[in-house]
Amino acid sequence: MTRKIMQFMAFAVVVTLIASCNNGSVFGKYQPIPETGWHKDSLVVFEIPVTDTLHNHNLLISVRNEVDYNYSNIWLFIEIVQPKGKVMKDTFEISLAGPSGKWLGEGFGSLRTRQVMYRRNVKFPVSGIYTVKIHQGMREEILKGISDVGISLEKTGSE
Repeated sequence: MTRKIMQFMAFAVVVTLIASCNNGSVFGKYQPIPETGWHKDSLVVFEIPVTDTLHNHNLLISVRNEVDYNYSNIWLFIEIVQPKGKVMKDTFEISLAGPSGKWLGEGFGSLRTRQVMYRRNVKFPVSGIYTVKIHQGMREEILKGISDVGISLEKTGSE
């Protein structure tokens, strides 16, 4: 099978598992990274519609990497733009492998998916579209070995 077919099959299985296990999910989406690599100036953009300004939410980030990815982590530069234009910028590190070199994410074959908590118990001040922009913050101009980046928003149990 070709690499793209294997990636699609792995993606479908992971999405199905996540969807079946997460009843509090409000939003979830992945954006593919080009096979040629993730350029340091290339943004991955998500538009998250928010209507619930009363309850707390968790914001999670997922990274899908190939097992031949050269690093044990990835640094991300994240920008969140509120509907009224207020901007929050952040730098965030995700560990993709443990000290022994074993991949931390779930998956099989040549892909692993690592989902981590980015922000816990977020209360959105206004409803509307929140735009999340992510670009890689590694030292390489073109980062190879990352196939997808995802965002999930889930309602917390505390209200």
